[in-house]
Amino acid sequence: MSERLRLMAVHAHPDDESSKGAATMARYVREGAEVLVVTCTGGERGSVLNPKLQGDPEIEANIDEVRRKEMDAARAILGVEQAWLGFVDSGLPEGDPLPPLPEGCFALQPVEKAAEPLVRLMREFRPHVVTTYDENGGYPHPDHIQTHKVTVAAFDAAGDPTAYREAGEPWQPLKLYYNQGISRARVQALHDAMVARGLESPYGEWLERWGERGERDITTKVPCADYFPLRDQALIAHATQVDPDGFWFRVPLQVQQEVWPTEDYELVKSLVDTDLPENDLFAGVRVDAAR
Repeated sequence: MSERLRLMAVHAHPDDESSKGAATMARYVREGAEVLVVTCTGGERGSVLNPKLQGDPEIEANIDEVRRKEMDAARAILGVEQAWLGFVDSGLPEGDPLPPLPEGCFALQPVEKAAEPLVRLMREFRPHVVTTYDENGGYPHPDHIQTHKVTVAAFDAAGDPTAYREAGEPWQPLKLYYNQGISRARVQALHDAMVARGLESPYGEWLERWGERGERDITTKVPCADYFPLRDQALIAHATQVDPDGFWFRVPLQVQQEVWPTEDYELVKSLVDTDLPENDLFAGVRVDAAR
């Protein structure tokens, strides 16, 4: 290889990187790739979700600083680089009717304006591959949907010499993926495995509510089961957001590694030749980068 492979993962809040694609990133780092996590907001409006830490006035008064420290810990565990895009968390609106989003928040920024700092980062870091969320945000949090819009816009603009002329020398990433970690097939497989072992599955109600919701096209399954422990360590590092005794840890690690040993993605743009299905985000890129 004449050039190190580079992966950029764009996320909405600190902790998203550890719940979506963390084992993939840990694997690629240890195989010699450079990995940069871009965090669009500081998570300032996030609630303390870990019941063990709820009600702590010091945490609640300094949630932005606490979440930055959690991000530092998770970054170190995964071995990735990390950059803040600098926007303010929009919060998750609740109620009927939904309240308006707070003035100045990330989700209210014009996409063309919000894409500029990400274009600048793409041109500085020069990723071969970019990952982010689909148009539904993975789930309909306004910051996740905005992250999707901004990342797609930046992916298209980064290589255009007429766009964002003051944001550095053009660089065109070669592949764009959407994280697709929660599919019905995966949930069903883990549920069935738990039941077969005589264990209580956390997914029974999920499957009952799934209904007619469609499935995304999973094009790429990255084997990374050996890195699930690092993924979990990074997730637990986000202590305000994750209860180590909570929902996400009810399926034993060994069951996850045996039943679904991959993290899954949807390839949506590729400027290199690749054959689907894939087992590598850098499929097609490795040949191109070696030229």
